Amino acid sequence: MSMLRRKKIINLFSSSKLSQLISHEFGLIPQSKQYPTHPSSAFLKTLNPFRVLLYYAPYSTQASKFPEYEMPSVTWGVIQGRKEKLVSRVIIFDYLKGLGIIPDELHDLELPSTVEVMRERVEFLQKLGLTIDDINEYPLMLGCSVRKNIIPVLGYLEKIGIPRPKLGEFLKNYPQVLHASVIVELAPVIKLLRGLDVEKQDIGFVLQKYPELLGFKLEGTMSTSVAYLVSIGVNPRDIGPMVTQYPYFLGMRVGTVIKPLIDYLVSLGLPKKIIARMLEKRPYILGYDLQETVKPNVDCLISFGIRKETLPLVIAQYPSILGLPLKAKLSSQQYFFSLKLKIDPEGFARVIEKMPQVVSLNQHVIMKPVNFLLARAIPSHDVANMLIRCPQLIAARVELMKNSFYFFKSEMGRPIKELVEFPEYFTYSLESRIKPRYQKMKSKGIRFSLNWMLNCSDQRFEERLQGNYIETETTGPSFCMGGKLELPGNEIVSDEEEESDDEELYRRTVSL
Repeated sequence: MSMLRRKKIINLFSSSKLSQLISHEFGLIPQSKQYPTHPSSAFLKTLNPFRVLLYYAPYSTQASKFPEYEMPSVTWGVIQGRKEKLVSRVIIFDYLKGLGIIPDELHDLELPSTVEVMRERVEFLQKLGLTIDDINEYPLMLGCSVRKNIIPVLGYLEKIGIPRPKLGEFLKNYPQVLHASVIVELAPVIKLLRGLDVEKQDIGFVLQKYPELLGFKLEGTMSTSVAYLVSIGVNPRDIGPMVTQYPYFLGMRVGTVIKPLIDYLVSLGLPKKIIARMLEKRPYILGYDLQETVKPNVDCLISFGIRKETLPLVIAQYPSILGLPLKAKLSSQQYFFSLKLKIDPEGFARVIEKMPQVVSLNQHVIMKPVNFLLARAIPSHDVANMLIRCPQLIAARVELMKNSFYFFKSEMGRPIKELVEFPEYFTYSLESRIKPRYQKMKSKGIRFSLNWMLNCSDQRFEERLQGNYIETETTGPSFCMGGKLELPGNEIVSDEEEESDDEELYRRTVSL
């Protein structure tokens, strides 16, 4: 009996009557005879049950809370046959072409069943500030439903800190976000950023700078780049501020971008601890192209007379020098120093070694302290020697130099020659160092050079006054490639100082 029933059912579904009935029901009869709402019960008995469910699906949904988005979309529309779909697609393409939108990339994309839904999407995107040209840059955004894709994504972006007026600009920069799932793809990325100590109020700022972060896999590039930076000594607590300042390093591959740059800097003589401190403050260094920018700039420094053993100190003082258009800047400044300051190329190289920021200083700014010194009857060749010995004079404020010079002449009564021999005098604070120390020396009736008086810590100065420590005058710290930082008199440095030599070097150099 069961086999007989099965054969009857098969015959029923394969009968010509059913084919005629289906053809009659789906568009092969005049419009006036089509069913206005629901098919007849007799027809439903013969249809495939899955087809019936699809047919009834639009009628089973509840009324939306957002009546303005009740139009059909990609997933909600009229069930059409192949012929109707082709007709609808032609109509929609004609509509888009009439707006100036090129629909070539939409041929393989599922489109809404009516042109009204497509018009809704285009008008919604235009209200956000997108133009027809913007849509043509990424026409696949037209495949996103307003209710099911665009509104949830935009609502989440606004929630995490992107201002509503900026949403249109955000979509222009990264329209692919409209295809993302808020729960599955966007929320985990935000959770990861918060886990990296990016402040909640900075999330929107970070994403506006680098919206592609929302498309990264959590276990991919972002995690490996952070892990590598921590492994070379970057403080994990500084990762968050680094991301806020320069989020692009999260998208850089360790093996092809980050590690080759770090290895090259190490080969120049920079310890990894110094590199880590540099990156914590200036993570944008990671964006410098190794082959096209960094290596050519290092070669340029050497060609201008910078000694290889001083390269680590130069880079530690001014890491941005690795990414500048260096050849043009050095050529311009070298010519200026030779013409206006009477400093030859060798002297210019010594200036760069001590203060590499000179390459970026405006020449008008440089001339202000120089003119001040020349106006005090200091010969030009002496001024040139002063600048070579202490390039920091170039960045000194003339107002402070005037006060220090007046005290030097009127109160201390010393000859100009001492200033020429110790131009660093102008880099010390008049009120907090020069005056107090001079008064103490004067009260004790002793007289020493400016170098002896100023070039030491307060503790060392007190020891000198008490006669507990006597030393010859020495120069400042020096750094030898492959060795440690050498400080004069370091045998009596306080035991409270726990900084490593490398950290001490970085602290001293960046303070310049």
